[in-house]
Amino acid sequence: MEYLTLHNGRRMPALGLGTWDLRGQTCVETIPRALELGYRLIDTAQMYENEREVGQGLRLAGLPREEVWVTTKIFRPDTTYAKAKAAIQRSLDQLALDYIDLLLIHEPYDTAEEMYVALEEAYQAGTLRAIGISNFHEARYQTFLAGCQVVPMVNQVESHVYFLRKDLQRAMAAHGTVTQAWAPFTEGRWDLFSEPVLQEVGRRHGKTAAQVALRYLLQNGMGVVVKSSRLPRLAENFQVFDFTLTPQELQAVAQLEEGQSLFGWYP
Repeated sequence: MEYLTLHNGRRMPALGLGTWDLRGQTCVETIPRALELGYRLIDTAQMYENEREVGQGLRLAGLPREEVWVTTKIFRPDTTYAKAKAAIQRSLDQLALDYIDLLLIHEPYDTAEEMYVALEEAYQAGTLRAIGISNFHEARYQTFLAGCQVVPMVNQVESHVYFLRKDLQRAMAAHGTVTQAWAPFTEGRWDLFSEPVLQEVGRRHGKTAAQVALRYLLQNGMGVVVKSSRLPRLAENFQVFDFTLTPQELQAVAQLEEGQSLFGWYP
């Protein structure tokens, strides 16, 4: 496993399991399978309506609490200070945890600054070990900074070989905010697995197009959250730490850049 060091000194696993469409017993059973393979970051959200199942899966795995990084997110309608404060406690209760490793504001709400005060207080109290945001483009990120006492440690955004977000990453890194990618495989909007460039690079390393796509993000200094409930795919996605893309290969993959969102999140 590789790690990203946040500006408070905490080391966040660079690759994690996303759970956005895992539900019920499938969710419960997938968590320990992933942890057995070596995953150490589990990403959920109140929006996903599976925090309780994620917590059950963590307990089923039986690993020491400090070995697993748990990320969750709060969202509307909890867009005031008081509601955000209650939402944080709700996530702690649903997950049945004494603390959450990283809690994010899920979207760039107009009242995100007010919500963030509740996150800052919980961070100072120790019930949140790191705090941040999600889906903030650069302009919204910059205005958000003006109202913060604690610079967001992470911004989780759409990022993949067709939309890397390097300018956003550089702008945030100047303030100490780490970029974490969601939708590294585009969630099927483009057939990344059949991309000739990724396949060719993969053949040189004995890897798949998917593994090359993940390695590209990791070597660009980004955290990555990737989703699957199938054991073979879980294993494949995790086998990305035993090879390195050359500068020439990184440049070849960079030519896939399209410079626009596939999800309509960002201007």
